[in-house]
Amino acid sequence: MVRAWRDLDQDEALRLRREGVILPFEQMMKRVNQHYPGSTLLEAELEEEDGVLVYEVEILTLQGVVRELELDARDGRVTKDEEDD
Repeated sequence: MVRAWRDLDQDEALRLRREGVILPFEQMMKRVNQHYPGSTLLEAELEEEDGVLVYEVEILTLQGVVRELELDARDGRVTKDEEDD
């Protein structure tokens, strides 16, 4: 099975946010910080994977561990949380 995904550009992300399709990124980061207080954001992208909009976030925890998280951009659910190699 081939997964279809694409990165969304800044203009498209702003449009989706204005239309209420996705939650603001700041709201997503509040959720990340609840799970990993004091973490540092390393990278973030808004992607469409198999028709679902997700924020893909890479953070550095206070313990020095890099984690990759995916959050559903519509409701903020964490759909993936794993240690990055």
